[in-house]
Amino acid sequence: MSKYAITYDIGTTGVKTCLIEIGKEIKILGADSCGYNLYIVENGGAEQDADEWWQAMCTTTKTVFKKVPYVKPEQIEGISFCSQMQALVLVDKEGNCVRRPMSYMDQRAKEELKKGIAHGVQIAGAEVTKLLKYLKYTGAVSSSVKDPIWKYKWVEAHEPENFKRIYKWLDVKEYLICRCSGEFIMTEDSAFAALLYDTRKGHEGWCKPVCDMVGVKMEHLAPIKKSTEKVGEVTEKAAAELGLAPGTAVFGGGGDASLIGVGAGAVEVGDTHIYSGTSGWVSTVTDKQTVDSVAMIAAIVGADPGKYNYFAELETSNKCVEWVKNHLALDDIGYYLQHEGIAESVEQMNINLYDYMERVIDEIPAGSGGCIFTPWLHGNRCPFEDPNAAGMFFNINIETGKTEMIRAVVEGICFHMRWMLESQDKKIKTSNPIRFCGGGALGDVTCQILADVLQREVEVVDSPQNVGAVGAAACIAVGLGEIEKLSDVKKLIPPKKTFKPNASNKEVYDRNFRVFKNLYKSNKENFAILNS
Repeated sequence: MSKYAITYDIGTTGVKTCLIEIGKEIKILGADSCGYNLYIVENGGAEQDADEWWQAMCTTTKTVFKKVPYVKPEQIEGISFCSQMQALVLVDKEGNCVRRPMSYMDQRAKEELKKGIAHGVQIAGAEVTKLLKYLKYTGAVSSSVKDPIWKYKWVEAHEPENFKRIYKWLDVKEYLICRCSGEFIMTEDSAFAALLYDTRKGHEGWCKPVCDMVGVKMEHLAPIKKSTEKVGEVTEKAAAELGLAPGTAVFGGGGDASLIGVGAGAVEVGDTHIYSGTSGWVSTVTDKQTVDSVAMIAAIVGADPGKYNYFAELETSNKCVEWVKNHLALDDIGYYLQHEGIAESVEQMNINLYDYMERVIDEIPAGSGGCIFTPWLHGNRCPFEDPNAAGMFFNINIETGKTEMIRAVVEGICFHMRWMLESQDKKIKTSNPIRFCGGGALGDVTCQILADVLQREVEVVDSPQNVGAVGAAACIAVGLGEIEKLSDVKKLIPPKKTFKPNASNKEVYDRNFRVFKNLYKSNKENFAILNS
């Protein structure tokens, strides 16, 4: 007999809430989304408002019940989350935020990073003795300005009164679990993403030697739970606000880096998936910890026990397509709106606008006439760490038109994915075919460009923009005993489309990719002059 669940995909710019049936397959019965703000502040800060997350959850939960009226709140067996990671959400004993949450994109803590680890004799941006200690205990190293440890230290240095009020340090979904249930917890993958998790066999948990080394108070860290574990129940207050039944089970869930691959069906050792949402990544399932501290790639703890995700991140992926829609394609889009006579919701309008852009760039030959775009609109993390890196169009000439530039943006994202994929291949074996998911996978033209740039087959599952919700539902399915383990989800989500690489485009894409990689090396100093 089927069971029903609600899952929340908490992204950087909005929440996607799904009412899901768990039976012989995991099926999305209804979905709704609601946006919220990302506040960019001075000195590289990026913050969000926790109340906006909650209000978006409340609005969308009520709406999905309206869309699926035959399922009632009391029939929901459990709720769970797939969430953005490496934010810093500091709360007091009542679970209230002591300050606005700092996004994973926040890069204010340059001085804290320098004092904490980037001093003295260094390897890959980390002082040697601290690097070795980190690798001994955690298998990774906190050497990025965007890592939550340095945000925590920034608050300690710049906002001492707020720091005194801290009861627990949470991540995004953990804050929302707390608001739903009153429980303070951290799932294993979130604890690892904080880069304070001891991964040694038999020692799994918060790592006191590393906490002592970087100056993190152990009492600020919440108990660690598994992603598939029931961690609490919805309180009466939260139930009234969300439109759920009091006592509904709350499961741990996982971060987007953990569960999007699960929802895409990339769950067995060696499976690679590429995600393109606001941010993007290349991730390959491994059975052991691997780290490339030079390329900023590490095997992170996943939601499936005993497995890791070898993970390489791009800060702004499909966000670049949104940027080009808003800032470069406006004239064409205005023409499109007039021509098509569109009158519909903003969400549906945006989908149609992206479809229109896809049709336009499909008319441009591969290589965009030699125009190349770098997708570093908020710095970059992998395969090089540089908060000063920025986007650029390179090699524009008198024959370059707007449509070539729009296609160059899509190709630039794919070039960066190839760069990260090839960086992974230096340490492990990535897969062919590759599962592609996220909003970027909705367009067939984009999927074909990715296949051509990578020269590998690209597979896309049904509703690729909702795979995070499916991954969260898989956690509930294991917790309820509907499936034995997370890897069992693969047989429930076969690919719906396959894109084979066009060999005739290989030469031009190999040429442009070679230039793409050179652009950072040639402009590193220029980025520093303009953006330090």
